[in-house]
Amino acid sequence: MQLINRAQVKQALNFKVLIDTIAEGFSGDANMPMRQVFELDNSADNHDAFAVLPAWNNDVIGVKAFTYFPENFKQDKDSLYSKIMLFSRQTGEPLALIDGTEVTLWRTAAVSALAASYLAKKDAKHLVFFGSGNLAPFMINAHLNVRDYEKVTVVARNPDKAKTLLSVLSAQHGKIQFEFGTACQSLIASADVISCATGSHTPLFDGNWVSPGTHIDLIGNHHKQYRECDTRTVTRSSVYVDSRINVLNEAGELLLPISEGVFSESQVKAELTELAKSHTYRRASQSEITLFKSVGTALSDLVTAKLVYDLVQE
Repeated sequence: MQLINRAQVKQALNFKVLIDTIAEGFSGDANMPMRQVFELDNSADNHDAFAVLPAWNNDVIGVKAFTYFPENFKQDKDSLYSKIMLFSRQTGEPLALIDGTEVTLWRTAAVSALAASYLAKKDAKHLVFFGSGNLAPFMINAHLNVRDYEKVTVVARNPDKAKTLLSVLSAQHGKIQFEFGTACQSLIASADVISCATGSHTPLFDGNWVSPGTHIDLIGNHHKQYRECDTRTVTRSSVYVDSRINVLNEAGELLLPISEGVFSESQVKAELTELAKSHTYRRASQSEITLFKSVGTALSDLVTAKLVYDLVQE
């Protein structure tokens, strides 16, 4: 059995190959039970958690286990630690133990970008991104692989971190304009795509500000009582998810509007696997507002881990 560390995962992957591989993996036969997320402390101000995500397809069986300790920054430690165990589907033999922390960053961003490839306007030019954490460069780089953006505006609580991020991105993508912005009406209205990867407990912008034709991407929140967008954003949008069973068990973005009686589970248009199987552009018109909510799936971990395993063998 191989041990594949974080540096090996990073060296093996690139977004063009990964996005195509996830699209192929999501279009095939696979099994993915509901992920199990366990809160480790019942107090209102503690969100430490442990999660287990199993999945299998015709090639491999996999299980990802991760811990989430959001206050770890106070001890100068990462908030998320993860490992993925990969087994042969044919024999059950253990194949590899792979760093799941790096895999999670790559697959989260790739899934988000894949959804945008089916839902965002093909001529999208302005990406507004909320967040400046570890996921931010992955998310932005993944989205730059599926649309020809001319401008990216980053909105973040920490201006210093945002400006460091913008400096790195500017050096990587010289033809794209990168700016720091604030969540005002004019900025939100100017966005073709709004992508959110934050720890915010409350909506990041007013849904009335969103222009027709915008695609909205929400990946930061995993709690029933919190949300990155307001109810108005949801009710104005055609809603898609990475996994119905997971999103409708965890995500306040949809659960809160459902509790308010203004949205229902049946209004979710499709899962990402359905989009991948049809492999067709799903936007109904240039004026349609689309929304993709993701909380993470074991299948995306499985497909990414198998790709890493294969590439490391080469």
